Amino acid sequence: MIDAYWLEWGNLLLRWLHVIVAIAWIGSSFYFVFLDNNLIAPQSPEAKAKGLSGEMWAVHGGGFYNPQKYMVAPKQKIDSKLHWFYWESYSTFLSGFALFTLLYLYNASTFLIDKSVFDWTPPVAITTALSFLVVFWFIYDVVCRTFGFKKNGEMIVGGIMMVVIVFASWLACQLFAGRAAFLLIGAMMATAMSANVFFWIIPGQRKVVAAMKAGIELDPEELAMYGKRGKQRSVHNTYFTLPVIFTMLSNHYSFLYTNDNRWIILVLMMIAGALIRQFFVQRHGYHHGRAKNPVGYAIVGVVVIFVVIAILKPAPSTQAAATASQEPVAYIKVNEVFQSRCIACHGAQIQLKNVRLDSPESVKKHAALVYQHVVVTRQMPMNNSTGITEKERLLIKNWYQNGAPTQ
Repeated sequence: MIDAYWLEWGNLLLRWLHVIVAIAWIGSSFYFVFLDNNLIAPQSPEAKAKGLSGEMWAVHGGGFYNPQKYMVAPKQKIDSKLHWFYWESYSTFLSGFALFTLLYLYNASTFLIDKSVFDWTPPVAITTALSFLVVFWFIYDVVCRTFGFKKNGEMIVGGIMMVVIVFASWLACQLFAGRAAFLLIGAMMATAMSANVFFWIIPGQRKVVAAMKAGIELDPEELAMYGKRGKQRSVHNTYFTLPVIFTMLSNHYSFLYTNDNRWIILVLMMIAGALIRQFFVQRHGYHHGRAKNPVGYAIVGVVVIFVVIAILKPAPSTQAAATASQEPVAYIKVNEVFQSRCIACHGAQIQLKNVRLDSPESVKKHAALVYQHVVVTRQMPMNNSTGITEKERLLIKNWYQNGAPTQ
């Protein structure tokens, strides 16, 4: 059993690393989508003779840049270092999976399982969670290879995967703790994103580069297929991005994943993210006259978010609750709640988050934190593993709002 102190450090450092490499991956992905939508077909004979399919000029940081794109291997020799964009993806997946393992798989009975949702053993829950990652990638990959390049292929792929994601969201919320279910859906999609890079995008590029270095002329149709497949998976990745980011952030907001209809909330917010991403993708093409005005996507996405906000709006507090909040609560009463609901994780033996609630001094020190996590965000106890009641939450609320006495 890892000491809680070292567990928290591992959590912090892995999360820090994961955020850094994810920013690098998402940033490069967004940049290349921006490039693809702003590249203009060259007009000069020299550029056409080199095989350029598009170029643009940009200014940044006091310098001028001239990105150029070749749809196939350049006719001339590459006389400088060729940069490969794959470590950003791999590092994001590896750090994210390590963090998921440390938090949710290693502590499955606390973070992954909510017995009020589905009561099962940690080994079975862990195996099922991992199967979400594998099965989703398998289904997605088969669908892409089967329908991706047929007539209306992207619409077919999008429709099928939408159904799969909705079903997976519903199923995850029936099996796992709400917080874990949201994160698992994001991890499922993020795994497919990284798998796209590992299994399709980079291997195709390596074959083209190897042929170019060896001076081998590849069949034009084969070259085109490498480019089309890589582009297809790259575009899919960019639409997955905002939904995945939402799921990763959602674990900080318990009002999302504790809602009775949380799977619907999850699906709607992911749809909103994809629609807003479509707006950003298409707006560059619109400015160049190659696409319709995409503002409608952004409007619909924002409307969906406001619908979710309206759905989640809590009902007004009852007069009885308002009156009760004025009644002082003695420390001896609230301490009974701490002893029965909190000490297992915040006592002499274990102090998760470095919080102890087994003495008046430590309770006074952490009173604001207790109020925030037990009453306001309702994140604690985690997945309500100790069965705290609404009456006990109200007791803590009244105790804190009346000065949090410890005498």
